Amino acid sequence: MRITKFENRYRDDMIFMVLQAKDALGRIPTINPDLLDIDTSYFGKGDMFWLAIDENDRVIGCVGCSRIPDADEAFLHRLYVKSSLKRTGIGSALLGTAEQWMRNNEITVSKVHLGEPKEQWFESYAFYPKHGYAEYKPRYMKKVL
Repeated sequence: MRITKFENRYRDDMIFMVLQAKDALGRIPTINPDLLDIDTSYFGKGDMFWLAIDENDRVIGCVGCSRIPDADEAFLHRLYVKSSLKRTGIGSALLGTAEQWMRNNEITVSKVHLGEPKEQWFESYAFYPKHGYAEYKPRYMKKVL
């Protein structure tokens, strides 16, 4: 597995992986508008988006990061891992890549918004605390980097 900056040639494969990941969680698979245009939604704003790519050149995970204006903080977005490959370290590797980028860009606080109802987002509520994140208001967690 390798983690790489998003490239448009992986767009459709990434969208397919995200829809499958949502379906595996029992949610109605819908696509977030930012995933349709990563260049505008992330890179055009000075933000970042990464993909985890397997040995067959297929997308098996993704994560985005966007700065909070006028702050030394950033939000994580769209951390997804192919459902059959969860709990293999891919999510942790993607999160580590995003956090390192934040540190390198003088961002000192990483934040994430979690969905509701909490029961549908149980994996996120378990994943982030294992990586040092703590809830600071309902459905929001942060970590000081």
